[in-house]
Amino acid sequence: MAGFHLYASDDYKRVLDIIHKVNNHWQSTHPEPGWAFWEHAAYHTGNMEAYFLTGEEKYRQYSEAWAEKNEWKGAKSDDKNTWKYNYGETNDHVLFGDWQTCFQTYADLYILDPADYKIARAREVMEYQMSTQRNDYWWWADGLYMVMPVMTKLHKITKNPLYLEKLNEYLAYADQIMYDKYAHLYYRDAAYVFPKHQTINGKKDFWARGDGWVFAAFAKVLKDLPSTDMHRKKYVQRFRDMAVAIRDCQQPEGYWTRSMLDPEYVPGPETSGTAFFTYGLFWGINNGYLEKEEYLEAALRGWKYLEETALQEDGSVGYVQPIGAKAIPGQVVDRNSTANFGVGAFLLAACEYTRFLNKK
Repeated sequence: MAGFHLYASDDYKRVLDIIHKVNNHWQSTHPEPGWAFWEHAAYHTGNMEAYFLTGEEKYRQYSEAWAEKNEWKGAKSDDKNTWKYNYGETNDHVLFGDWQTCFQTYADLYILDPADYKIARAREVMEYQMSTQRNDYWWWADGLYMVMPVMTKLHKITKNPLYLEKLNEYLAYADQIMYDKYAHLYYRDAAYVFPKHQTINGKKDFWARGDGWVFAAFAKVLKDLPSTDMHRKKYVQRFRDMAVAIRDCQQPEGYWTRSMLDPEYVPGPETSGTAFFTYGLFWGINNGYLEKEEYLEAALRGWKYLEETALQEDGSVGYVQPIGAKAIPGQVVDRNSTANFGVGAFLLAACEYTRFLNKK
């Protein structure tokens, strides 16, 4: 640990207070439920984690109101002949993963209070998708966070083995086009693979939020995956390999730059990627997948950045790169840069750090 020591006896309450401060600020300033697309859905994954940790009923009610407003659906087309899985924000893009992220929260709400209508659409969509011969549904890194946990959550509810079979099949396709087996990181999609794409300094360009999505996805999958799953060892090894790569490119201030291996390309802090990495590191430590002696310092440095730089006095979360797909030179990201998905990532990290402190 090199003398690095951030936690103390009163930290547990302090971090709990931060969770409430951040979440209450977001919900009070965003009282109307948004649509079911990924950026709102990613926030709700963090909000539900805050509910599971704290039991604060208004957090559950906030997500349930959102689910009801969206009719417990993602994209709403009922004509399967028109369903698409390329990028799209219309109701025909039912098979596009950004419209399926919401199913994570619907499944969580179902588990709390089972009622078939809560997951009827999720099952209809995912089971139709799994009935097709295609395996190329996850063609961008973000999609792994958006949908991998849906598969394990719905398997946990239904016990249908096809969810785990297709999870592995779809991931194998994603690995084929995006995973760098030498760097142990994911390119955002096939367009960013080295050397076809590279930073201005000639380096591999791994986008922090993209790899943050993936690292957090593996944590969520391992949480719900049966111990008997035939592919479990492979997922554990991938999570651990990514953890090494992530730890080794962290900046001394605790954050990760938007282009992970080229800090000079787009310098300065970014919160969403940092929060997902911090969440994954603490989750790995808490659940015995990562050695505390090797990863705790990185996790604590990540939290130190989140609390002391990203968190603002009013409870907002700053330094979140806007919606996009890559590190962009010259793009301004500052204390006023916030977004729902960034708040969701912050809540995930804060909840997992709180669990670490509770164990102490």
